[in-house]
Amino acid sequence: MALSMDEERILTEIASRLSREDPALAQRLEHFGRARRTRTRRIVTAVVITVLGLVSAVGTAIAVFFS
Repeated sequence: MALSMDEERILTEIASRLSREDPALAQRLEHFGRARRTRTRRIVTAVVITVLGLVSAVGTAIAVFFS
């Protein structure tokens, strides 16, 4: 759902005020959710690498067994 120009202006004003009054909180809120995405991406990458390693090991074992 798109915001109206007035709503966008108000949110920008709130963010600006928060950055001035509590920069630490503004920083935390700015990065909120990024850690979860990064963690999920790392888990998916690890699972894919593990599956590829297992497939490679099984393929090698089959090739050695039938040769």
